[in-house]
Amino acid sequence: MKEHDPSLLDNPAWFALTTRQSNLALGTAAARRYDAAIAPFSGVDAPTQDALQALKTLISSGESAVLLSTADLPAIEGLKVERYLSLLQMVDEMTIKATDDTQVTRLHPTDANDMLDLANRTKPGPFGIRTIETGNYIGIRDNGDLIAMAGERMRLDGYVEISAVCVDDRYRGRGMAARLMNILRGEIQARGDTPFLHVLEDNAPAIALYERLGFKARKRFTLYRASVD
Repeated sequence: MKEHDPSLLDNPAWFALTTRQSNLALGTAAARRYDAAIAPFSGVDAPTQDALQALKTLISSGESAVLLSTADLPAIEGLKVERYLSLLQMVDEMTIKATDDTQVTRLHPTDANDMLDLANRTKPGPFGIRTIETGNYIGIRDNGDLIAMAGERMRLDGYVEISAVCVDDRYRGRGMAARLMNILRGEIQARGDTPFLHVLEDNAPAIALYERLGFKARKRFTLYRASVD
């Protein structure tokens, strides 16, 4: 894998929304976010009052945006910012060879309802009706039913986030998650990028799986929810 600037991973949503996914961005020079139907994530150029004030203008009454940060965020009048999850960022350190993609299907916008239904049942993290617009998604079907999927979410210079890794409870334990991840990892690496991911810090089984696959813990983040008072 090529060497890339790892400091970009300290602010992944911001660097995604200002580079490779700028076409999906709403916002200004100081703060940007995805449309809520794509993802709840937002990013700021720095954890400052000016940046959070800019973010405030992107959040409508009754909705919220989430923000990954390693720093404490300053208070802003009219903007409620609360900590609610701790995440571990992991980066791929293993080169992947070709992986069997038999029975694996490419997912398209026409599959969005099935993808959303699977995500609602398995809870892999935030997922919306337009999340598929963030990158490549693949899945496995059984008798027409989507039973497993994984895809690309944040894409920034040199790095691509693997996300929405989920398997229907009835099909767990068959190696489907690892298989889908390895296909995506191979494709990402073939394009010259490095895969990374985020996982709940207390999700020991998932962390153990990712470590077996060759991911290494890089940094801990706090996930903040920002809403307009």
